[in-house]
Amino acid sequence: MNKDPITPYVVQPNHAEIRFMSTFATQFLATGASTGGEFALVDESAHKGEEVPLHRHAGDVESFYLLDGEIDFFLNTEKGIRTSAGSFVHIPAGAVHGFRIVSDTARYLIFTTPRHGEFYRAISMPSAADRTSTGKPLPEGTIRQAVQDYEIEFVGPLPDQAT
Repeated sequence: MNKDPITPYVVQPNHAEIRFMSTFATQFLATGASTGGEFALVDESAHKGEEVPLHRHAGDVESFYLLDGEIDFFLNTEKGIRTSAGSFVHIPAGAVHGFRIVSDTARYLIFTTPRHGEFYRAISMPSAADRTSTGKPLPEGTIRQAVQDYEIEFVGPLPDQAT
């Protein structure tokens, strides 16, 4: 396969594209376009109580590196694993998973496939000019359509307790 050469680049603080879904703030540090289709890397921040329900994606791998805060990860049949800064969580394609923010705030990196990085873009809204949320809700049906387009299967809600 003959790929176009990729130009090295640097993303300085507060210069990455930033998008919002609810209180989740997602900065796109690397995309499939910027890495020649190799990977995507997002820097995400969220607030206490925000969660992603149990789901799976058969074709996309995800890895999380927690920079700050605490998150309960629910993996396959486990009730939940409390993670803190410095924790690394790898989720192979097809594994059931979800998570809940348990500290006041959390910040983490998500290393994933370019396709799954585009899913994050599809379920979020562009920021205001000052890099904050516009406060506008996602248009009706946006998440439902993205889940279908990117082959995400929702399995159910998160359990109430973590271990």
